[in-house]
Amino acid sequence: MMIRVAVKLSRAATSAARSASLGQTLSRPCGPSLLSPPPFRSLHDANPVALQMVNYALCHARSQKSDESYAQGLLVLEQCLSTQPSEGQDAENSRGLVLLAMSTLFSERGNFGEAVEKLQRIEDLKHSSLAVRVTALEALVGLHLELGQDDSSSVIADKCLELVEKEDAKADVGNPVVLSARAKAAKGMVELVRGNLELAETCLQGCEDSEGITGSIGLAYGELLHATQNFSLAKDAYQKVIQRASENKDFSDLNALAACNMSSEEVLLAATCALGQLEAHMGNFGDAEEMLTRALSKTEEHFGPHHPKVGIVLTCIALIFRRKAMQERSSSLLIQEGLYRKAIDLLKAPPVDTDDTETKADKTDIVALAREYGMDYEYVHIKSCD
Repeated sequence: MMIRVAVKLSRAATSAARSASLGQTLSRPCGPSLLSPPPFRSLHDANPVALQMVNYALCHARSQKSDESYAQGLLVLEQCLSTQPSEGQDAENSRGLVLLAMSTLFSERGNFGEAVEKLQRIEDLKHSSLAVRVTALEALVGLHLELGQDDSSSVIADKCLELVEKEDAKADVGNPVVLSARAKAAKGMVELVRGNLELAETCLQGCEDSEGITGSIGLAYGELLHATQNFSLAKDAYQKVIQRASENKDFSDLNALAACNMSSEEVLLAATCALGQLEAHMGNFGDAEEMLTRALSKTEEHFGPHHPKVGIVLTCIALIFRRKAMQERSSSLLIQEGLYRKAIDLLKAPPVDTDDTETKADKTDIVALAREYGMDYEYVHIKSCD
């Protein structure tokens, strides 16, 4: 979702520069590699054995990036879940972490239905930490956005805000200020995608001063600045997200708990991708290409070279070459054409005249973008041969 929203944002910002009015915006996500810190931070009241099994399952699943390795990782998590007690906050926190991990692995393989089901089960853990429940709702927002279900994501974001407001006065693990900022950022992200910039600004107001301006909060704030053409401030926001996500100093930070396409690693990729597009909007094509090449390498490293999200980043790179060619009146059509064709193939796009009813995630905007400019190339190429 984060990467997808970053692409959508780029298109909106470009449109705004032309017409002084902004349409929709865009951004989920990738996940950690074996060399990355685990996305599930230590809970002081969670079973340490469960944490070890979660991290082992995640690492094993991603070790080969195959259906078999992911199935084995999920089997470990199923066994871990079955051994957890059913009562008490410690037990519910442990069960919540396992369900978050399972939903993350399902999400990475494109099985969004199972990912959503695991997250919804966390709602029944009434005694689990507020941080666990906020993470589940935040991840649900991200998945529904990736599925193109903006109205559903808005309802879930509202539920997350209500939960934080209700639980704010209670003693709980985690920082309620940061959790509140995360809930507001999730709602702001929804409104950005829906093109409601004023409402998004209301949700994200004050986020720049939050001590938790990392992760999804920082990215959402950066995208708001990007969409409203505050390019300099947006660049600073993206750079802060990239820097702090790369440092990963405090692995015990409960407020950094994340899942699915809202994971810290996917936020990092989205910020890198968004910064690359921003550099292109500012005319810094060399820096733009460098940032997006970095995003491409990280996406391939985590998901594998044939994952659909690689196609999304390739589309971003192709757009930069197109924008550069138009601005500098140069020719880079061959490069664009190759990138668009590879992107369409990775996105598993059906032929233009067919109706693919089995698409698991709504990437129609990205596919349409790649096709649109890919067909532009073919038109220009044919005309040049006349």
